[in-house]
Amino acid sequence: MRTPTPTDAVADAYVARSVELDPLAATELGLPGFDHLLPDLSPAGIEARAALERSTLAALDGTEPLDDVDRVTHAAMRERLGLAVELAEAGELTRELNVIASPVQALRDTFDLMPASTSQDWEVIATRMQAIPEALEGYQESLRTARDAGAVAALRQIEACIKQADDLADADSSFFTTFVRGARPDGEAPTSALAQALETGAADARQAYADLARMLGEELAPEAPVSDGVGRDRYALWSREFLGATVDLDETYEWGLEELAHIVAEQQEVADQLYGAGTPIEDAMARLDADPARMLRGTDALREWMQATSDAAVAALTDTQFDIPEPVRRLECRIAPTQSGGIYYTGPSADFSRPGRMWWSVPPGVTEFATWREKTTVFHEGVPGHHLQIGQTTYRANLLNMWRRMASWVSGHGEGWALYAERLMADLGFLDDPGDRMGMLDGQRLRAARVVLDIGVHLGKTAPEQWGGGTWDAGKAWVFLKDNANMAQGFLAFELDRYLGWPGQAPSYKIGQRLWEEIRDESRAAAESRGEAFDLKAFHRRALDVGSVGLDALREALV
Repeated sequence: MRTPTPTDAVADAYVARSVELDPLAATELGLPGFDHLLPDLSPAGIEARAALERSTLAALDGTEPLDDVDRVTHAAMRERLGLAVELAEAGELTRELNVIASPVQALRDTFDLMPASTSQDWEVIATRMQAIPEALEGYQESLRTARDAGAVAALRQIEACIKQADDLADADSSFFTTFVRGARPDGEAPTSALAQALETGAADARQAYADLARMLGEELAPEAPVSDGVGRDRYALWSREFLGATVDLDETYEWGLEELAHIVAEQQEVADQLYGAGTPIEDAMARLDADPARMLRGTDALREWMQATSDAAVAALTDTQFDIPEPVRRLECRIAPTQSGGIYYTGPSADFSRPGRMWWSVPPGVTEFATWREKTTVFHEGVPGHHLQIGQTTYRANLLNMWRRMASWVSGHGEGWALYAERLMADLGFLDDPGDRMGMLDGQRLRAARVVLDIGVHLGKTAPEQWGGGTWDAGKAWVFLKDNANMAQGFLAFELDRYLGWPGQAPSYKIGQRLWEEIRDESRAAAESRGEAFDLKAFHRRALDVGSVGLDALREALV
């Protein structure tokens, strides 16, 4: 048992105060006492969080690291909190508006994570819904402040968010309407008082979103730029946010093109293996989709397959390739209450009373699911992907402070690890079936394409002649995306909007994988230079015990 240090005290104090300022984070982390609250999204609220980050950095400056764990904490917190201050001071946090990761979505999404079993749970839900109008008023104040400074999101993002807000405002079909109608506290209908509180909360939330939609349309849309690219300076800042590392963006763009070509060549080899030499990749995937042996029908069958695949991976990898603590061996697979089409993971609570969960958000009308596409996704979201990574870090209470265990999340570290895990499972033989391997390569191809598309559009780079030449723009990006992603066009349209409105996030998956693999290879070379055999299982244990820190800090800790 490691004795907590003054550095740990600084980190834990930061978490305690930060969840007071951001109750949505408290809910996500499973920390009780804040589920009835919402954050102040106004400029004053943003400045309060920046002030906390500045004071925490000052406290760190006055604290000496006592061991290697402390040294990583210092490096990681300085990078994360320092960058958060940079983003606030650059005005990036008052202008946040996009189709997937802005307050428009966050205020709704939090209800997916809230307990909803007892009358008390539903009373808390009603209180939080009633707080949405004030939160969205603060958000509108921030957006107006950014507008007055000449910082308005691209028109594409505004129009999409108006549609999302209108959907949440619809009296008949709003999430808030259907959510409260499904309330069954303790398995029974709510009391009249609780039912009234829930109806009031839902009505308040719907009206607040209607007001937001109106403001976006009347006040922001007329000022919005049509161009989607954010430029090199803003992009470099957000790239650092999502990677925790500084990369050469021009070299990374060229690498993305090379990696994409390599993956396409691998796919062709698999298509040849499946159906004969010269079979087009698209034809091979169409035949896989038509194979009844690779098809599930109905969401019950989907959930059962997800759970069985996940459980088998845990059983096979425990004590062979990974040290998996007992509480982390439990992963729940669920069908999400939303219908966006995504697959995602939510981590366990600090005490594991709420387990890690893999969610599949099934679009309306979709009843068939191809397993060849998604086996690799189960490994990505579950074990050895996000669940092992996040669950094991959460479990290390005897080693890591609260910030390192639960509050620090770097996309390039986390999503990079999940892609690393997919490739690792292929290397270990879990994707030897050619169809399953094609599914893994299909996902990797999309992630490589996103590196090219994202950097290309936002930096205004020159597109390859194959995809139109000239400067990258949304039109060329759409053709490029359709050529490199075997997905429904409706899903791809949302994906394109996501990339254009969330600069630097989508490439962090594949760039993160690249950096993870470099760190592993550098660790192997260092061991061999000392005359030692490289132990991959031990490397994974050491790496995951570091927690989700920036990738530069991870390299410093491991190499």
